[in-house]
Amino acid sequence: MDRLEQRREVDEAIGYESLCSQFNREDVDEIAELIVDVLCTTRPTLRIGGEELPIAQVKDRFYKLDSGHLEYVFDCLRNNTTQIRNIRAYLLTALYNAPTTINNYYQAAVQHDFG
Repeated sequence: MDRLEQRREVDEAIGYESLCSQFNREDVDEIAELIVDVLCTTRPTLRIGGEELPIAQVKDRFYKLDSGHLEYVFDCLRNNTTQIRNIRAYLLTALYNAPTTINNYYQAAVQHDFG
């Protein structure tokens, strides 16, 4: 699959137009292109959270991303108060972890609001 076709699939999967109505279009484009980079890479591994992971494992997680996961990542970015030195590495890690951490993140937020 070529990059343009992959980008179309990513845009559909993440609800691109809807995200652009909620967030800055340039920010959504950056995230979408990062996802496409991962899905189109031919490298055998990718560094996520300081660890080299098999690309098949990383791609599997990235194929699961949807608009809710991206909203979560944007929310995490907005609430982050520490300096991010390597934004690409931070975003790769946040996107990779989004499917496995999103529910606990929002549950903790709800408990904090009502606690």
